[in-house]
Amino acid sequence: MNDSDKTACISPVRLGYGSQFTFKCHPGVSCFTQCCRGINIILTPYDIIQMKNRLGLSSHEFLAIYTEPHMLEKTDLPMVTLKLLDDERESCPFVKDKEGCIIYEDRPTSCRYYPLGVATLQHKEGADDDGFFFFINEPHCKGFEEDANWTVAEWREDQGVDLRDEINREWTDLVVRKRSFPPNIKLTEKAKQMFFLVSYDIDKFKAFVFESSFLKRVDVDEATVEKIKNDEIELLKFGLEWLKGVLFKQTDPEQQAANFANNEKSD
Repeated sequence: MNDSDKTACISPVRLGYGSQFTFKCHPGVSCFTQCCRGINIILTPYDIIQMKNRLGLSSHEFLAIYTEPHMLEKTDLPMVTLKLLDDERESCPFVKDKEGCIIYEDRPTSCRYYPLGVATLQHKEGADDDGFFFFINEPHCKGFEEDANWTVAEWREDQGVDLRDEINREWTDLVVRKRSFPPNIKLTEKAKQMFFLVSYDIDKFKAFVFESSFLKRVDVDEATVEKIKNDEIELLKFGLEWLKGVLFKQTDPEQQAANFANNEKSD
């Protein structure tokens, strides 16, 4: 193994927000776009909203064309991953050899983190103040030989994952909470369907809220109704708060939605 290989093969040590590393990716590195092949990218709710809007698709259309459904390990919850091309390199559908990512401004969260990985899903304030990150150890990566220095915190801010982690915070906490349940406690199929609907198919969830009897059964003030009708991120937050009651019965689901409306009114 030569010195450059040693540089690329970073040991899988725990990193915190203040940990420092050297990395830069650009078309001039010999491995450009190799990290976009043969990958497993879990898409978050915010990823899907951004990507489907970038492509001018409904969430249902985006899911059908670009994703594959799975069950998230140890949670019994549905999740989706990016569907790779059926070529010999199993390429991301949005990567080009010379241009790189053609939806770069709206690329998924996990792509933004690269070459870092996140060892915890939880993002609640104070839940894991030290953070738990690690290097994605790919020997082919030459980005570690470049001259750009970062702390983990600087990289997260530069790549825009701070915002995405904040928007996905309640979703990741739902996943973490379900993961802590004993294995014999299973969700009903209806609960799984509702988790999928809120998390990934935001357009269909909007139709469920506004075209069914939902708002007749749930006391939501007019300001909140107007907000969630016109803002997909606010609709996502509303849906995740409602899911807490559906999945974990910490309160009645209708009361949970009303609590969300009251909290929004007081902000």
